[in-house]
Amino acid sequence: MLSIFKFATVSRKLRQLALGLVMAGMTAHAMAQSIVISSTTSTEQSGLFGYLLPEFKKAKGLDVKVVALGTGQALDMARRGDADVVFVHDQAAEEKFVAEGFGLKRFEVMYNDFVVVGPKADPANVKGNDIVAALKKISAGTTPFVSRGDKSGTHAAELRFWNQAALLDKKGGGYKECGCGMGPALNIGASTGAYVLTDRGTWLNFKNRADLGVLVEGDKRLFNQYGVMVVNPAKHPQVKLANAQKFVDWLISPGGQNVIAAYKIGGEQLFFPNASK
Repeated sequence: MLSIFKFATVSRKLRQLALGLVMAGMTAHAMAQSIVISSTTSTEQSGLFGYLLPEFKKAKGLDVKVVALGTGQALDMARRGDADVVFVHDQAAEEKFVAEGFGLKRFEVMYNDFVVVGPKADPANVKGNDIVAALKKISAGTTPFVSRGDKSGTHAAELRFWNQAALLDKKGGGYKECGCGMGPALNIGASTGAYVLTDRGTWLNFKNRADLGVLVEGDKRLFNQYGVMVVNPAKHPQVKLANAQKFVDWLISPGGQNVIAAYKIGGEQLFFPNASK
């Protein structure tokens, strides 16, 4: 009876071991069939990924994990080899990323625009289509202006506009940096009656608007281009090159571009595909 008991125990342990190996194999296979994208908060907080990724999985059968950060942090994450794809919106930083050898070819994907939102009463009288004139008026007073201050693509654009206004070091007494994402910056703006530069996609998906409205739009300088790159496996061999390239190829294909164009909120299109350019 003892030998039978020992045999049953060993047999049970072997079954558990076999099951563990099968589960580990399934986990490894699932990981092999997924990729990590480091991306900007605007693609996440606008709701685009929630719409886009299920369509990508239907088309290619791959899972995607998105880590949404400011563009600068998203690029740094990719530099460390912690992502397979980067999908952001700061062309100068993206081109530098490729030139340094961290990314393969950069592809343009889509665009929208930046807008300045603020109290509907517009105490600084900025309403119009001139971003430089608006910033000059804001800097001349003490009206609050909330900057992301997080090295994101939106923050980089904002600093570019301040520089064009020759006010990079004289932004006014109401200027505050939150060091936060676009959604939190808009929440601060809504609760304090501040002006905020935001991408239009996040604004359209933002619910807690309070008294904020779009005040500055239509300036060609507010154009907001998005680009995508596969992380270079020569720098980081763990990059899942084949699956990462499948995502990029689909994103810039007619199928992926049509999905981007179809994403709307309240009938309004958030992003405009331009990969064919």
